[in-house]
Amino acid sequence: MNIAVIPARSGSKRIPAKNTKSFAGKPLIAYSIEAAKASEVFDKIWVSTDSEEMAEVALKHGADVPFLRPEHLSNDIIGTRPVTNHAIEFALKAGLAPDYCCCIYATAPFLQAKYLQQGIAQLQLNRDKAFAFSVTSFAFPIQRSLKIADEKIAPMFPNAIAMRSQDLEEAYHDAGQFYWGRTQDYLSDKAIFSEHSIPIILPRHLVQDIDTPEDWLRAELMYKAYMQDHEQ
Repeated sequence: MNIAVIPARSGSKRIPAKNTKSFAGKPLIAYSIEAAKASEVFDKIWVSTDSEEMAEVALKHGADVPFLRPEHLSNDIIGTRPVTNHAIEFALKAGLAPDYCCCIYATAPFLQAKYLQQGIAQLQLNRDKAFAFSVTSFAFPIQRSLKIADEKIAPMFPNAIAMRSQDLEEAYHDAGQFYWGRTQDYLSDKAIFSEHSIPIILPRHLVQDIDTPEDWLRAELMYKAYMQDHEQ
């Protein structure tokens, strides 16, 4: 049994009502729900929220909301792992026995079903791994990054600043879309960003954080330029 858990806390400060705000014509969270449904790999798709309004939106778009998230898991400093674990524990107490759980961010309009499918397939093939999550490459070599302090600029890595780009190791970062895991490993102390995980590499044009109004504008422009063209 596989369950998807979509954390969707209310009270976003930088973008008010972010998860239910209209993005290219529908609530932002709807994209994550629809991708999870399209993947056809989940027995349950749950939205974990503290908001009845958000719960209504989630239900409208095909997810289930089996509980309202408790207050101690609903502040702006709580991470998504405790929220995911809470959903897993709820499932176990309800008599369900999920083998795999996938935390899917509610702010992932570029999420595609095929990458969710790839994540679970890779995890099932690699029995020695606990997690599989989305990553993408940095667009510019991080070894040639700069820092600015007291109006002075300096290389972050002085030994690499003069090296050619093709001579530097490619670096990756969390794409912020999904995190597959075996349920027993989610409930363990194994770290996701570690040797316990399998990277599912996404193209950069399908990755955009949405944390600020500027991020939102960029994401909508990207979506309209690429995603809608490919849906026709």
